[in-house]
Amino acid sequence: MKFDTAEAVEAYLEQAGIRFHKMAVVDIDGVLRGKYVDKQKFRSALRSGFGFCDVVLGWDSADQLYDNTDLVGWHTGYRDAPVQLDLGSVRRLPLEDDTVLVLGNIGGAYAGACPRSLLGRVIERARAAGYHAEAAFEYEFFVFEETPESVREKGYRNLKPLTPGMFGYSMLRSGVHADLYHQLMAAMEELEADIEGLHTETGPGVVEAALCHRPALEAADRAALFKTYTKVLLQRVGLMGTFMAKWSSDYPGQSGHLHISLTNDAGQNVFHADDGDGLSKTFRHFVAGQALLLPDVLAMVCSTVNAYRRLVPGLWAPTHATWGIENRTTAIRAIPAGPTGTRSEYRIGPADGNPYLVLAAALATGLYGIEHELELSPVAGNAYENPGVGARALPTSLTDATRTFLESPVTRDLFGETFVQHFSQTRIWEDRAARRYVSDFDLARYFEII
Repeated sequence: MKFDTAEAVEAYLEQAGIRFHKMAVVDIDGVLRGKYVDKQKFRSALRSGFGFCDVVLGWDSADQLYDNTDLVGWHTGYRDAPVQLDLGSVRRLPLEDDTVLVLGNIGGAYAGACPRSLLGRVIERARAAGYHAEAAFEYEFFVFEETPESVREKGYRNLKPLTPGMFGYSMLRSGVHADLYHQLMAAMEELEADIEGLHTETGPGVVEAALCHRPALEAADRAALFKTYTKVLLQRVGLMGTFMAKWSSDYPGQSGHLHISLTNDAGQNVFHADDGDGLSKTFRHFVAGQALLLPDVLAMVCSTVNAYRRLVPGLWAPTHATWGIENRTTAIRAIPAGPTGTRSEYRIGPADGNPYLVLAAALATGLYGIEHELELSPVAGNAYENPGVGARALPTSLTDATRTFLESPVTRDLFGETFVQHFSQTRIWEDRAARRYVSDFDLARYFEII
């Protein structure tokens, strides 16, 4: 629901009999952080915003405090950061009777590092150039017959998937579990995160959901809410879902593909051409920017150590910064689908990516390509074997990706100094946390033989 004024929101709350109110922001890792507030506090926040402890930008996904960031830390005293609520993000929550949620942007000195605010600035950059961006996310996720308690008791090993076997696009599986599919689709419709397509993927218990396309900021909101409330629904019925990029050595990783299109002020898709292969010069510049700058922004897209376990040949994830027409071996797939459907599919994204940062990276680099009229030839055939002339190899670890991001000549122009510095330090922390851990691979490979 979109409202223009706090008074309009309040009128809706009264008419709908809303009793419970939630407010949330998104952190660096794409996790929604929020709380319940009473009616009076909620109405005050609609008008004047509210304060939220700045620790939400100062800790990792495990609530461990960063020790290497200037923006947030013990030196700030973990003071309140100002948050402005977005009246266009109000929605009723499924599974919680008489409850609304509204999302906010972290402002003040923290605005430069707020993922939702960052995407908003990139969208404004597109508008200043005469473009309106629409986007849609696709997510793969595994479902298990487990609980938060059982996975910890098992040490995340020997988990039981919802269904056995490799069974992509299975009408059998979706028929047997129709009640769960229906619950998920109904819940997302109520949440205004509508699912366009839902099916099994190849792997035990893996599902893919394609969300409906919407204006860019709304698309990212829907993606973040979809991931959160899919997990809520599954846990409420005794199951668990994961959006890890790669949870098992035995199965392909989980993608979070992103589709983007641009329209002009007249509502025309500027990526479409009536002749040739159906792709305009504007599109070719856009996708060239996405591909040529992909190594520079990869840390924003693949922002966990685990995400790089997916980027290996043969696992449906790219290894070079390439694009191709209807080519699923490339990092970016051009989809010439006529005057309304022509779009770019950003196939590099993992399911664990922060949707605001993934979309900001994909859109900003595409706009840069248009502005600078960049060129890169599309790849035909297997891009793993022949990535083509001019294709850059992608960084193969979070460490390398973060270094490339920091040293890039364009990231500060696209995203600002505050974001580049704060985000890069959080990724350095993430890598350091992982390197302290002794893995099963380490033990099996080195314990006896070395």
